[in-house]
Amino acid sequence: METFNGAFTIASLAIQAMLYEVTCFPSPGLVSATSSGAHKDMDIYTFIDSSVSLIKPLVLCAEAGFSDNSPKKIFENIRSIGIKGEEEMFKKTSGINTHKGILFLLGLCSAAAAKTIYEKKPFDNIQKVIKEMTEGIVKKELYSIDEGENNKELTHGEMLFLKYNTEGIRGEAERGLPIVFNFSKNFYKASQDLNKNDRLVHTLIGIMQYSEDSNILYRHSKKVLQEVQEKAKYIIAIGGMKSQAGIRAIKELESEFCIRNISPGGSADLLAATVFLHLIEEKMLEGFTC
Repeated sequence: METFNGAFTIASLAIQAMLYEVTCFPSPGLVSATSSGAHKDMDIYTFIDSSVSLIKPLVLCAEAGFSDNSPKKIFENIRSIGIKGEEEMFKKTSGINTHKGILFLLGLCSAAAAKTIYEKKPFDNIQKVIKEMTEGIVKKELYSIDEGENNKELTHGEMLFLKYNTEGIRGEAERGLPIVFNFSKNFYKASQDLNKNDRLVHTLIGIMQYSEDSNILYRHSKKVLQEVQEKAKYIIAIGGMKSQAGIRAIKELESEFCIRNISPGGSADLLAATVFLHLIEEKMLEGFTC
């Protein structure tokens, strides 16, 4: 029962992070509480429905982490949980992909956090566990792709690897989510003088500076991604959500992205992971155990 309670607590923080991400605004090109962004097939309610459908798989991912199993074995277990979770998500959203990427990220982080708490290790161990869980995933799942294998339907990540040689979320995970652990978690913490909404938007723009956003690459090109990164760097340089000039620039970017059909969904996923890990760290500082 204690393990289940711990897993439920971790999953509830993951859901909280997902809802924080989708409700903040202005979030250029993304679904928010006030806009569907660059998406014509989904809105805030689609995301709420999808989030609810992921409670069970996220609990199961966390529960898998509360064990003596090796990180590799835990990862193997949560991949099958994730596949079933995706099926439930698609049922709930009538086939719309709202959270496939975020389920992978937060399922991974939930299991790694649970493993760290189970072993009574400090917060920083979570990154180590993520690296151990995903070691070799890029070589196994991307470098082994056979372009002539016509009977296999490639995922967006696999197609982008073949086109741009970008490793996507698999590579980010195998490196231990460096954008999150080495940048955005501290960036989010340093923005606590802002209200919740503005802090989230500010961190989103911060992440967009560095994210090799697969959503932008898939919808557009490497050139557009680089343009987005440069715009985000400029906005942060002029203050982001901490200055009137930055706020105006973000609102202008929101209008531009909706017109140009640009959606930084990969950055949004990293924002959710950032918030989740911040919440987990706070919980661990309070003495959270399984």
